[in-house]
Amino acid sequence: MVRYLIKYMRLQKQVSREYQGTKYEKFWVVVPLKIIKSLGWKAGQELEAEVKEENLIVKKENKK
Repeated sequence: MVRYLIKYMRLQKQVSREYQGTKYEKFWVVVPLKIIKSLGWKAGQELEAEVKEENLIVKKENKK
């Protein structure tokens, strides 16, 4: 497997709605196409997320 170290990814934020004075925000990270292709991921694919120490690990959903 090819490993990539990408230093230019950025966490982005958007207010999705505001209700009764509370702002609801959503966050996302744009993953470069070459990484998506190397992982064989497709748009709309279900992913799992896990936090280990201060790291976010994202992987294909493990369907049992």
